[in-house]
Amino acid sequence: MRALVNTRIGGPEVLEVQERPDPLPQPGQVLVRVSRAGLNFADIAARVGLYPDAPKFPTVLGYEVAGRVEALGSGVSGFAKGDRVMALCRFGGQASLVPVPAAQVTKLPDAMSFDEAAALPVNYLTAYQMLFWVAPLQPGMKVLIHMAAGGVGLAAIQLCRTVKDVELFGTASASKHAALKEAGVHHPIDYRTQDYAAEVLRLTGGKGVHRILDALGGPDWAKGYTLLRKGGHLLCFGWANMVDGEKRSLLRVASQYFKMKSYSPMELMDANRGLSGVNLGHLWDETELLGHHLTRLVELYQQGHLKPHVDRVFPVDRAGEAHAWVQARKNVGKVLLGFD
Repeated sequence: MRALVNTRIGGPEVLEVQERPDPLPQPGQVLVRVSRAGLNFADIAARVGLYPDAPKFPTVLGYEVAGRVEALGSGVSGFAKGDRVMALCRFGGQASLVPVPAAQVTKLPDAMSFDEAAALPVNYLTAYQMLFWVAPLQPGMKVLIHMAAGGVGLAAIQLCRTVKDVELFGTASASKHAALKEAGVHHPIDYRTQDYAAEVLRLTGGKGVHRILDALGGPDWAKGYTLLRKGGHLLCFGWANMVDGEKRSLLRVASQYFKMKSYSPMELMDANRGLSGVNLGHLWDETELLGHHLTRLVELYQQGHLKPHVDRVFPVDRAGEAHAWVQARKNVGKVLLGFD
């Protein structure tokens, strides 16, 4: 099989496509021949050495794939060779073949393409967990989404639009504002030229918002907390600010870390505000929970409420370009790696 290997810490040049022995499915596993593999910001952080959950180098990353069933391990039923599927995998997905526990494999609706399927699991599960499980969204709420033009951002926008009268605020560079408006964001904010906190307060008459989805991290979490209304909730799901440049900067990591604010339960209680974290990689053993979410997401797709947006598909031989594209935050929606 062909696999995208992160050989060591560094820039996109450390990525190599290598030939490796074909894996065999173990009992309870489905072997998937991959057509598309998702690229997430966690992959960027792992490459620069700032993702603690990543396996040791050299390693093959990848949390989500779409393709066809190649073979079945013993004890697996409900699938047949050639079935079109999407799958969640805890690493190893950025390869032409990947064995996955059967419980993490889902057949595709007839209308769903491989591109859409590979763009759905990580981003939409993360957004769904935040908006409908940790801090359930209610009609009429105001929601601020950071990195709104990214994969999780666009997923969250679509999910918010399934709830009546939700008002959306989204931060992104000005070049992405037209796409955000088309997606349903009422108030795009250019974080590069505007103080987004001041703009949110201006637009809300000083009252702030009910929900904030923040993958920026560090001091932005504290900044966002001050924008919450009473009963509001800050949902932290990433730390993109920690990654700056093609290589790891421990000075930047330290700077971000020491700018974080700590909150006591008493402070949260007195302020009537909530603070939660979501890390899909640490929900891997919650098979029933993720299965519930994914089933609901497929239903919403079939009802026409969700449409995963793919920014670009890079052939795996150009994975370095894909990493650079995502790290520079040029994408609107999901970036995928192609193994066809």
